[in-house]
Amino acid sequence: MSGVVDETPGVPAVAVVPRPAKKPREGNNQFSLRQKLLTYLVLAPMAILFLAPFAWLVSAAFQPMGEIFSSTPHWIPEHPTLAGFKGFLNVGTLTKAQQGQGHGDWRWFVNSAFVAISITVLQTFFNALCAYTFAKRNFPGRNVIFVAFLGTMMVPGQVTLIPNYLIIQHIPFFGGNDWLGNGGHGWLDSYFGLIMPGVVSAFGIFLLRQYMMSIPDQLLEAARIDGASEFRIFWSVVLPLCVPALAANAIFTFQGAWEDFFWPLIIMSSPEKITAPVGLALFVVQNRTSWTLLFAGSVIATLPMIIVFIIFQRQFVQGIAVTGVKG
Repeated sequence: MSGVVDETPGVPAVAVVPRPAKKPREGNNQFSLRQKLLTYLVLAPMAILFLAPFAWLVSAAFQPMGEIFSSTPHWIPEHPTLAGFKGFLNVGTLTKAQQGQGHGDWRWFVNSAFVAISITVLQTFFNALCAYTFAKRNFPGRNVIFVAFLGTMMVPGQVTLIPNYLIIQHIPFFGGNDWLGNGGHGWLDSYFGLIMPGVVSAFGIFLLRQYMMSIPDQLLEAARIDGASEFRIFWSVVLPLCVPALAANAIFTFQGAWEDFFWPLIIMSSPEKITAPVGLALFVVQNRTSWTLLFAGSVIATLPMIIVFIIFQRQFVQGIAVTGVKG
């Protein structure tokens, strides 16, 4: 390899030897390519397996009844139609007669949206407040109370179903009840009964506490020196640093509230107050099921969850990853 001599006037001649170009490591590239190929070979069939039912549901929502129950399943509608969606959303007021006809009601989704958003906002706030107390406040028995609180996660929801129902029924001064909670129906058949039992979650508190444990205490001490109150520290210092974990908690909460079927079915009796999962169950009857309307309503009920996840996907993944590593 020949050198190049710099002959600039007044400057001593210096031989500049070019560095040899680095050769790519063929072994590492091949290993990386094989690893990616193996990853795709494993994940692609799993993705198809999980997406196939939803893809067929969307396709069936645009098919007439004859194509849905044909001997050969049609992944792409041969005669696409919007009859199912029109039949599902063609009624603005739900009556008992319309229930028998299998019509849908747009208010089901309004009720579900109102209940799910309310539970998500309240639960995210109270979970964060409790998590801050367990993570950054010192008081006697803190760890014992936290462990006992986590123990409630091992109790099945069916065990607490009847106690929750009785508590909701005997709320004082609501639904005709006296100050002892007798004489009326309390929060039964009301939005309070749907929302209030879900404003706190042990899992959400655990998730946010693990994230808040990683916040340096020096930031909080500096805020206290500046005269900030505890709630101001929680609101202005801690919460802005917990956005990924808050997003993860919000997505979990919204999904659970939107898809909840059993609790609204038990406490709601007014047709105009039922939520979307309960409303969709009206299409499934013993002798006649309106499959086209049921599929169309199921697609509409799934869209909010997909939209929420797409919007908050980055914060959700970041919150789960960071919480898992730092916890």
